Amino acid sequence: MRPHFLLLLAAGWLLAAGALAADRFSVATYNVENYLAGPVPGRTAKPAEAKAKVRDTLLALHADVVALQEMGGTNAFLELRDSLRAAGLDYPHWEHISGRDTNIHVAVLSRFPVVARRPHTNDSFLLNDRRFRVSRGFIEVDLQVTPQFQFTLLAAHLKSKRPVPEADQAGLREQEALLLREKVDARLKASPDAPLLVLGDLNDTRAAKPVRTVLGRGRAALVDLRPEEATRAGPDAPLQRTAANVTWTYFYNREDAYSRFDYVLANRALASRIVPEQTCVLALPWWREASDHRPVLVTFSLGPEK
Repeated sequence: MRPHFLLLLAAGWLLAAGALAADRFSVATYNVENYLAGPVPGRTAKPAEAKAKVRDTLLALHADVVALQEMGGTNAFLELRDSLRAAGLDYPHWEHISGRDTNIHVAVLSRFPVVARRPHTNDSFLLNDRRFRVSRGFIEVDLQVTPQFQFTLLAAHLKSKRPVPEADQAGLREQEALLLREKVDARLKASPDAPLLVLGDLNDTRAAKPVRTVLGRGRAALVDLRPEEATRAGPDAPLQRTAANVTWTYFYNREDAYSRFDYVLANRALASRIVPEQTCVLALPWWREASDHRPVLVTFSLGPEK
């Protein structure tokens, strides 16, 4: 490894050192609902007040790593990153990709250095004798939490339930889920015992085929961490559980429906490190002003595996 690269990594670890509390680190996923720099066909840009609430949500989360969905282009993304830094939350490392959908994107903000990037932006599949590209692509990065601990993060935003003229929306989502699972299987085959986290907006419920496909079966199955709702007074305050088994993350206004569409899935090597008392669907009073989704926060221990 080149000396200057080692120096950059060391600098990244020093910057991230303040993020680690009691040998723990946290990861979140959050669909920010049309966080765009300006209007695009079929989507309205979020007003400044709503963008401020997204920023407030991320400040309340105070996660070490955040996967974002429905992020606009790099201009909107870097504006959000800069606003967080101005408020005291700095993410020096990031990833932002583009798939077939050029309006909304998947992105990652990280306090930890990105030591490997494997973006998946051109995957395609056949459905009813027609070829389609994955709408938003998949982010795959290796993050160096400490010199001794690294994990792989796969972030996704599967096809929504919104009907489209070219194909059945459920069929498109199932095919995207199959491709995402292929990435999971490839990573598990290459490094069976290496920590792996798969997260994002899967746009379906737990028993639906796309989610079951991503979870997998047998020894290679991922663990659904299934956080429950909680609140807290501040980023460093303990979580306060509001009620048992409240796990919804998405509100669909047209049908007045609350669903769990946002997931954090881990392989066994990482799931064994979960810190349940610092893991939740974060309930904030302004959640709907920010997005139609609520963020999911998970915390892991850097100590010996359980």
